[in-house]
Amino acid sequence: MASHIVGYPRMGPKRELKFALESFWDNKSSVEDLQKVAADLRSSIWQQMAAAGIKYIPSNTFSYYDQVLDATSMLGAVPPRYGWNGGEIGFDTYFSMARGNASVPAMEMTKWFDTNYHFIVPELGPDVNFSYASHKAVDEYKEAKALGVDTIPVLIGPVSYLLLSKPAKGVEKTFSLLSLLPKILPIYKEVIAELKAAGALWVQFDEPTLVLDLDSHQLQAFTAAYAELETTLSGLNVLIETYFADLTAEAYKTLTELKGVTAYGLDLVRGTQTIDLIKSNFPKGKYLFAGVVDGRNIWANDLASSLRTLQALEAVVGKDKLVVSTSCSLLHTAVDLVNETKLDDEIKSWLAFAAQKVVEVNALAKALAGQKDEAFFTANASAQASRKSSPRVTNEAVQKAAAALKGSDHRRATNVTARLDAQQKKLNLPVLPTTTIGSFPQTLELRRVRREYKANKISEDDYVKAIKEEIKKVVDLQEELDIDVLVHGEPERNDMVEYFGEQLSGFAFTVNGWVQSYGSRCVKPPIIYGDVSRPKPMTVFWSSTAQSMTKRPMKGMLTGPVTILNWSFVRNDQPRFETCYQIALAIKDEVEDLEKAGINVIQIDEAALREGLPLRKSEHAFYQKWAVHSFRITNCGVQDITQIHTHMCYSNFNDIIHSIIDMDADVITIENSRSDEKLLSVFREGVKYGAGIGPGVYDIHSPRIPSTEEIADRINKMLAVLETNILWVNPDCGLKTRKYAEVKPALSNMVAAAKLLRTQLASAK
Repeated sequence: MASHIVGYPRMGPKRELKFALESFWDNKSSVEDLQKVAADLRSSIWQQMAAAGIKYIPSNTFSYYDQVLDATSMLGAVPPRYGWNGGEIGFDTYFSMARGNASVPAMEMTKWFDTNYHFIVPELGPDVNFSYASHKAVDEYKEAKALGVDTIPVLIGPVSYLLLSKPAKGVEKTFSLLSLLPKILPIYKEVIAELKAAGALWVQFDEPTLVLDLDSHQLQAFTAAYAELETTLSGLNVLIETYFADLTAEAYKTLTELKGVTAYGLDLVRGTQTIDLIKSNFPKGKYLFAGVVDGRNIWANDLASSLRTLQALEAVVGKDKLVVSTSCSLLHTAVDLVNETKLDDEIKSWLAFAAQKVVEVNALAKALAGQKDEAFFTANASAQASRKSSPRVTNEAVQKAAAALKGSDHRRATNVTARLDAQQKKLNLPVLPTTTIGSFPQTLELRRVRREYKANKISEDDYVKAIKEEIKKVVDLQEELDIDVLVHGEPERNDMVEYFGEQLSGFAFTVNGWVQSYGSRCVKPPIIYGDVSRPKPMTVFWSSTAQSMTKRPMKGMLTGPVTILNWSFVRNDQPRFETCYQIALAIKDEVEDLEKAGINVIQIDEAALREGLPLRKSEHAFYQKWAVHSFRITNCGVQDITQIHTHMCYSNFNDIIHSIIDMDADVITIENSRSDEKLLSVFREGVKYGAGIGPGVYDIHSPRIPSTEEIADRINKMLAVLETNILWVNPDCGLKTRKYAEVKPALSNMVAAAKLLRTQLASAK
């Protein structure tokens, strides 16, 4: 019985690629240095899978930044502003598209479906001259083959590539991206022909958009694309991989009728209803790559349950046509549990990271073939039972408090207009008030202090002294720049979710459980294994300390319940909304303690509210109801004069704008600049927003420093659709990933732009 892995984490077990990329970007290492680190990681991954007994090993899932950007490079779809003149795309052009450079901004970045991974959105139009401009897929196949590993090259499918794209600036928004299919298929044919010539026996096309709500025209595009590719694909085994949700009956029919396709990869973890479609009608003679091992979470697979599922499927598709697989790429999980030295043995026994999931896939394949490892299955069953019965998982008081929430919608007593009036009397802010989102640059010295404190190398007194000095530096800088509402810069936090999880019960933490978010940015999601509560205040000391250093308003900075949920590895033994309500109650306690400590502005970030939106429209309403309710729970008890902010970043917000309004925050700051001000279109289309709003005026994920004039132009665009008295001026996101040499001039220009507009508005009266 064969086994398959959809994709694998690319950063390395100790984030080797992250450090190599950042060294290269800082001109501290060469192209050759970066390429060697990458080659060593690829070799290690391929050989690890081969040693574990995996038959179908993927190649071309490694990326220096993002797999969709790799597809853009393959197709030569470089926007003109990057000055590319043809030929093989090099790192200069590649990283300029991803990160921007001194003269031009980066391409838009948004969330990959409902994950916390981000991809670079292709910018397309009728005038794009596609050409075969990156041979990465073929090169990596050959590289693996030279190491003695025969792989399945993986390509982003042509239809999904177009459906994930957007019309370039200046192209009509109504432009049909699918009309470009005849222009990109010739390049796919060139790639396929080269792969065949190199000896490839299989090719995997990732077509994850098949799980979305697609109309008949979009489904027909899949049929047309693979009919066109059929002749070129002749002689190859072709796997179409989908993931993250069920297929509709229409999408399943389209998929299973595609020309020239040998195998179908289906997510049977998040797509359990797809099993019914398989049982009712699976095409004879085709392979099913059954995704029964979860690629999105870190819980050990229930091997006995998965084996029963596989045995039922084997009866439908045939013994020699069933391949055991992961539900999606393992990119979304941590790399290797072996590197976790501080997790206690009980919790560790409940977990499986990417390396362990590879072993689980192969163990299931062998069991299905009659070679069951009884000891492995027995240990797994014991761990499953331990998790179900462990007293550390359940807290009856927390469950009772969360259950009691369902009788109220937890709205603040006064409407937002009256609250804003009361807050303005208290805060006395100017028109177009300026603020930042929360974090300031995390210097090497600051990271060293936190690291040494965690390792007990410095005392708590020395740690507190160092953090206070950093807060004072950040406060003084903001006062010098004349920012209106200040932040303390979050020097005590490495990660906004990890920081809170470390102080809440029901969470466990890893040492090396890193997961790629975008580019070199990695996050270490907490593990929610049990009921959640707040034993003691988490941020009050630091916020009060910062407020004592200034007469200007100081924001208390919290992460919201939905974001903590969506950016954690969440327990899978109860509904997600129940866990979210528990977190909301814990944050509510913190909000009320901040208010008692004299903090008049409290920001509760819900950066990930949009990313948790289910992929199916039929499931949107339920998610939005409990997600928005969870946010309102956190701040329903504060006074009118306490101003509640929230922040959201890097997602498609327009389809949840009414939920954003229903959150009833006093002020929302929201990403805007990198997405070509797409957010503003919703207000142009007539949506009325009465609360404060700060669409980001510049992109912090690029080192580029915007001019005062550029920022003023963005503010003017906002003033065309938003009332002056509700508009705030702020960057897109937190500043922790930037350097002070970039932050100071950018914020100085931002404040200057706000003052320029205030003067113009005053003189126009």
